[in-house]
Amino acid sequence: MGASNIRLTMACWLGGLVILASSLGLTQTANAQGAVRSVHGDWQIRCDTPPGAQAEQCALIQSVVAEDRSNAGLTVIVLKTADQKSRLMRVVAPLGVLLPSGLGLKLDNQDVGRAGFVRCLPNGCVAEVVMDDKLLGQLKNAKTATFIIFETPEEGIGFPLSLNGLAEGYDKLP
Repeated sequence: MGASNIRLTMACWLGGLVILASSLGLTQTANAQGAVRSVHGDWQIRCDTPPGAQAEQCALIQSVVAEDRSNAGLTVIVLKTADQKSRLMRVVAPLGVLLPSGLGLKLDNQDVGRAGFVRCLPNGCVAEVVMDDKLLGQLKNAKTATFIIFETPEEGIGFPLSLNGLAEGYDKLP
């Protein structure tokens, strides 16, 4: 399978995962995709063989709810691409997010930056970041993480994310 086919297969699988994760709601997200391969703190490794793929693909997943809004949820998906050359973090945010403001991330109350949204699906908008060694190291070593979406330029909604088990789970991703 060529590199472009692998990327397409991975994109299709992740697209399905994003649709399932966002459409089934936070309480069912963990049950939505593939089999739970292992649990690492507050993270799960889930694996599935997408249609047309020759190999099983796995992702590290966690879903959270905003501290002040129980109806607003976020799903974070961390994975290695099928060719093992890139590491991605995809975040599914609720509809209604202000797209130009992007998705903010703070680690240990330090602003790390913002990622742009790449698309919106019927049940959520997706931001994507290629994780370099620096960001991966920051995620593995931080105590707290907060993802921030904006409904207006002035109003951010924080989603506290547990990093408990992220380093161990990432290291166990096939």
